[in-house]
Amino acid sequence: MQLMVGVSGVRGIVGKTLTPRVALDFAQAYGTLLGGGRVVLARDSRPSGTMFEAAAAAGLLAAGCQVTQLGLVMTPTVGRAIREGKYDGGMIITASHNPSQWNGLKFLDDMGVAPDPELARQIASIREKQEFRSLESGIAPLDTDAEAGQRHVDAVVDACETSVTGLRVVLDSINGAGCVHTPLLLQRLGCELIHINGEPTGDFAHEPEPIAANLQGLCQAVREHGAAVGFAQDPDADRLAIVDEQGTYIGEEYTLALAVKWVLSQRPGPVAANLSTSRMIDDLAREYGVEVIRTPVGESHVARSMLKHGCTIGGEGNGGVIDPRICYVRDSLSSISFILQLLSAEGRPLSQIVAQMPHYASVKEKFPAPRDVINKAVEEVAKEFANLKPNISDGVRVDFERGWVHLRASNTEPIVRIIAEADSEQAGRELVERVRSAANL
Repeated sequence: MQLMVGVSGVRGIVGKTLTPRVALDFAQAYGTLLGGGRVVLARDSRPSGTMFEAAAAAGLLAAGCQVTQLGLVMTPTVGRAIREGKYDGGMIITASHNPSQWNGLKFLDDMGVAPDPELARQIASIREKQEFRSLESGIAPLDTDAEAGQRHVDAVVDACETSVTGLRVVLDSINGAGCVHTPLLLQRLGCELIHINGEPTGDFAHEPEPIAANLQGLCQAVREHGAAVGFAQDPDADRLAIVDEQGTYIGEEYTLALAVKWVLSQRPGPVAANLSTSRMIDDLAREYGVEVIRTPVGESHVARSMLKHGCTIGGEGNGGVIDPRICYVRDSLSSISFILQLLSAEGRPLSQIVAQMPHYASVKEKFPAPRDVINKAVEEVAKEFANLKPNISDGVRVDFERGWVHLRASNTEPIVRIIAEADSEQAGRELVERVRSAANL
C-alpha cells in the first residue's frame, strides 16, 4: 500500500505509510509554498488526529506560518473559515470516507478551495526534495478559534429561503466531525432529531463510506421512529446520503439532484458537476433553461468551474453539494438545509418527490489496480470507442446511445472506478462489461 498523494490531499495507513514525520514534512511543504502566511488547521474525530494535528502545526510553524487551530470541525467549516477570515490557506487532518486505520491531510487555498493539480504537485515536490522555507524571524504563537463551527451553522440558517418546521429527522454522523455542529443546525431549523452514532469518538460504528451497504442501521431507525428523512454523513461531513421516510436508501446521486431541484426553483443559474455525476442534473437544468458545466472528478475542478462560470450550485454524485454562498467545499450542512426546505415547500413525502424525478439506473464498480494498469486501460478504451468521441479529460468517459460509462483512477485510493448510467440496471451492466472488455480489466 502506497501513500496516496493527489488533488484530494494525502492519505495513508496510520503508522505505516502515514507517520507524524510525513505529516510534518507535507505541512512544512505547504507552508513553504505559501511563503509563510496565516493558515487555519483542523481535524476530524479519528483518534490519530491529535497526533497528526500536532505534527502539522509544527511543520507550518517551521515554515514561518501563523497558525489558527479550529479543533474538531467539518471540512466545509474550514473552507468557510478561510474565506471569512481572509487566511492564506488551510489544512484538515482527515481521511474523509476511508476506514479508521487511515488518516490524511487535506489542503485548501486562500479561496477555501482544494488545490488544483499543479499546486498539489508543487506541494509534493517541495516535500520530496526537502526544499523547505527557513524561518526569517521568531515562531508565531498558536492561536485558536472555537467559534468557526457555530458561524458555519449561522450562515447556513441565514441562507435558508423558506421555513422548515416540524420534521422528524434521523441523523447518522458515523462518530465523526459532523457530530458536533449538525445537531445545532437541525435544532435551529426546528427539527426533531434522533441522532445515532452521534459521539465524535472516531470509533466508527460501521464502514464510514455513506453507501447503501453501510447504512442499514439508519434505514431501520427511520422506520422505527417514523421520521420524514434520514441523513448520513461521512467522517469529515462533506458528503451526505439520504434515506426516505420508508427507510429506503435513495442513493448518493439524489443528494445533488434534490439540492439542484430546490436551488433552481429559487435561483436559476448555471450548475457545475463532474463527469461521473448523473444526467438527472442535465434534465433538471433543462427545465429552467440553464447550463450544466461538466468537469473532471474532484471538488477542486467543480469549485473552480463554479467560480469561473458564476454557478448557483455545484457538486458531485457522491453526495457532495457546494453552495457558493457558504463555501467552495462540499458541505453536508448546506445539503441538509436544501433537502429540508424542499420537503417543507413541497409538503409531500420524500419518496413521492423522488418518484417524480428523472430516473436512471447507476452501476458502480471498483477494484484494486496499479496506476500504470489503469492508464493503459484508459488508452485501450479510448482507442476501441474512438468513433464515439470519448472524453479523456479524466480517465475516459464514453457516451453510448442508451447511457454512458466513466472509467478512471481514484484520487484517494489505489483502485480503478467504473461508473455507468443507463435506462436500466441490465443495460448499465452491459455497458460496463463492454468497457471492461475493451480495457482488458
